Amino acid sequence: MKIRFIMMVLAIMAILSACSKKESDNLVLVKGGRFLNTNSNFYGSNVTLTDFYISKYEITQKEWIEVMESNPSEFKGDNLPVEMVSWYEAVEYCNKRSIKEGLEPHYNIDKVKIDPNNISEYDNIKWTITINEEANGYRLPTEAEWEYAAGGGQMSKSYTYSGSDDADEVAWYWKNAGDTYLSGDWSCAAVDNNNNQTKLVGTKKPNELGIYDMSGNVREWCWDWYEDMNVNSGTYRVWKGGGWLGDVSCCEPSYRGKFEANGMGSDQGFRVCRNK
Repeated sequence: MKIRFIMMVLAIMAILSACSKKESDNLVLVKGGRFLNTNSNFYGSNVTLTDFYISKYEITQKEWIEVMESNPSEFKGDNLPVEMVSWYEAVEYCNKRSIKEGLEPHYNIDKVKIDPNNISEYDNIKWTITINEEANGYRLPTEAEWEYAAGGGQMSKSYTYSGSDDADEVAWYWKNAGDTYLSGDWSCAAVDNNNNQTKLVGTKKPNELGIYDMSGNVREWCWDWYEDMNVNSGTYRVWKGGGWLGDVSCCEPSYRGKFEANGMGSDQGFRVCRNK
């Protein structure tokens, strides 16, 4: 009886330890299923997702420095999202963080072989990157996973933005990411003169799943090619969510942005996923 009790206690402690690790990693479990958000590009389709974990927040500069030992960001701050990172650097971060935490890397990165599927004229990197589907390490979300999580998953209320129909409640974008609230049409001069920049992660309202900043702050890299998520080649990689520099329309989870994989900007960041 005593041995059984001890084994039960150890089992409970193991479960609690695993749960607390997920919390410390700032990962949210997203229950899979079909798309319920009526604003989604995938609504009414046959796309069904399995459970996965996704970052509660955009990857911060503190998290980036702990793994990459450098900080490329234009706007410095531990709890600001990391930016000025290319798609390749985001993928490399995923692998390095996985190795650091004793997880199996999700990606195979060949920096010598030129990717024959990358047909961009302007991408001078073109690493060949393949995936280990069953690996438990960190990875970029697919476009479908990103949009599903941003849209509230199985708890979706079909909001226009991630967590609200009012962009100002959940998103940092060009009108509200500076000294004063801007009006009128977007202009580079107005944004510059207003000292617009990234904001601390998690300072706006979360969405239905408790995930922050999936509308606004920084644009977020996804795994997929922009041209067609059903093929394995293209010119651009997908970004989602909009950022502090862009228009509010880009903050809608259904908006599809594109950028060469070697591209970077002060409004370009990412968040990570893990298989359940």
